[in-house]
Amino acid sequence: MEKMRYTKKFGSLALVSLLATSVLAACGDGKEEGGSSSDADTIKIGANLELSGNVAIYGSSVLDGAELAIEEINANGGIDGKQIELVQADNKSENAEATSAALKLIEQDNVVAMIGPATSGNTAATVELAAENKVPLITASGTAPNITVNDKGEVNEYAFRTCFIDPFQGTVAANFASNELSAKNVAIFGDNASDYAKGLASAFKEQIQANGGTVVGEESYVAKDTDFRTQLTNLKSKNPDFIFIPGYYEEVGLIVKQARELGITVPLMGADGWDSPTLVELAGGDALNNTFITNHYSSEDPDDTIQKFVQAFKDANGDTAPNAFNALGYDTVYYLADAIDRADSLDGEAIKNALAETKDLSLVTGTFSIDENHNPVKSATVLEFVNGAQVFNSKVDPQ
Repeated sequence: MEKMRYTKKFGSLALVSLLATSVLAACGDGKEEGGSSSDADTIKIGANLELSGNVAIYGSSVLDGAELAIEEINANGGIDGKQIELVQADNKSENAEATSAALKLIEQDNVVAMIGPATSGNTAATVELAAENKVPLITASGTAPNITVNDKGEVNEYAFRTCFIDPFQGTVAANFASNELSAKNVAIFGDNASDYAKGLASAFKEQIQANGGTVVGEESYVAKDTDFRTQLTNLKSKNPDFIFIPGYYEEVGLIVKQARELGITVPLMGADGWDSPTLVELAGGDALNNTFITNHYSSEDPDDTIQKFVQAFKDANGDTAPNAFNALGYDTVYYLADAIDRADSLDGEAIKNALAETKDLSLVTGTFSIDENHNPVKSATVLEFVNGAQVFNSKVDPQ
């Protein structure tokens, strides 16, 4: 990987040096205040995350990564000599709570920007508030396209992300199925109440057909379902040689387990919504053999920059290896810090403009520039489950 690009106030340390020594230089240029969002010594950043509820593992993981990044930055002078203060708000994995949390962070805590939420639906629920109050938000893992671009095709001016979007994941999965697994007759089994799952399924279907493949069967479920045998039996009767399962780990774990119990042995694949230790607990390590996911990063990637981050995270978290949400939370803080550093003031519009102008920023999950739709252009990682463990398979660059 290339060196991390720092501006004049940050200095020019390489990311590998940063991760090895937890150093981030700041030279202390003055910056006009943009309102009451900071005092003389701190810059307040909000964390609107799923810290309880159905997908708490995502929000908690983003938070752990964000906290490590903030600890590093603060230990080495902060931004312009100011310390970052992270103000947490638990959205309880619910859209309405995410909206309430955003209101609290904006109106009571006076944050300059918000990280999160972690899921697409919860993030979409906060986008309008961010725009109305001119407080930028960055989701680390909300992958639905409508977060940054509305239904009219207009860019949501104050919404950004550090993850790639669902169509890219769906396309990568389809190309992997076609090119690496020689899949020709595929099936799709997705959550029909989830924008995340529907977006993935749509992109996958379009690309697999463009590759000359055939979708021989499609079935659906909704969140909280626990018995998937009827749909799986229907799909099995179609004799697919590959099944794409976009969804979240709580249902997917049971789907994989029940699929194998029904004698479905073909490769199964999903996306970053599978990324949770709970998936292995629900499905079992044996059932997960011959399954794959697209993801934002792998702790098994031999890249030296990634391994430096892995060691730093382990040192701070009891030898636990960081997952993709940890890495994305970490990168989101550095992306925001880089923008604040370049902005003329702590005003929301100035920070928003700096976020949009980001070019060639090298972070743990990849080197990226922000495109015209406020999405990062960067690589995806394909992981394979082997006896319950995620194993690095390959990287796929954006076209």
